[in-house]
Amino acid sequence: MRKELDLSAYLVLDPGLCAGLGMVETARAAVAGGVGVVQLLHEQAGTAEMIEIGRALRVALEGTGAALVINDVVAAAVALRADGLHIGQGDMAVKKARSAIGPEMLLGLSVENQAHARAVDPHVVDYVGVSPVFGTPTKSDHAPPVGIDGLRRIVEICPVPAVCIGGLGPQHAGDVIGAGAAGLAVVSAVCGRPDPAAAARALGSAIAEARK
Repeated sequence: MRKELDLSAYLVLDPGLCAGLGMVETARAAVAGGVGVVQLLHEQAGTAEMIEIGRALRVALEGTGAALVINDVVAAAVALRADGLHIGQGDMAVKKARSAIGPEMLLGLSVENQAHARAVDPHVVDYVGVSPVFGTPTKSDHAPPVGIDGLRRIVEICPVPAVCIGGLGPQHAGDVIGAGAAGLAVVSAVCGRPDPAAAARALGSAIAEARK
């Protein structure tokens, strides 16, 4: 049975931004502050290093209820028995990814426009990441920002829950939740902050307020 995901506050770990505290300790603190999903993204790491970091993250997250999602590296996701795999449009085909991870693991897919959202198969994909809402220095090669209006149109079309990313922080919670997104995915709003737990709590509070 696939794990239930709380997409409200979704943390994407960045090894550079997390360098001071480290990805594992950042994740531990962020989950203590209310983050429900931790995604391991490390484009410079090979499979073996992803598995090593992933094992440490699994230990850190044990008993918290938070989900561990591996970005792109199928072999690492399978070896770790991660809660989920997240892939982009330029990675492997979604059906091939689903076949590789089996029926029990969650599968997330990045979407950048309405055409991508329209093509999502809810029998294969569990949730999408709409990217980017705004421009962000965290990822220099991103697609054109969709903005809040573009996010709303994508969410209306998409047949599965959507979390969004790209230049987002607590100040955007009202607009994002109002546009129909299930939650906010953040990087710099938590990674590299002096107190990741407090940063995560601020994000969670803003989301809760937006849902009132």
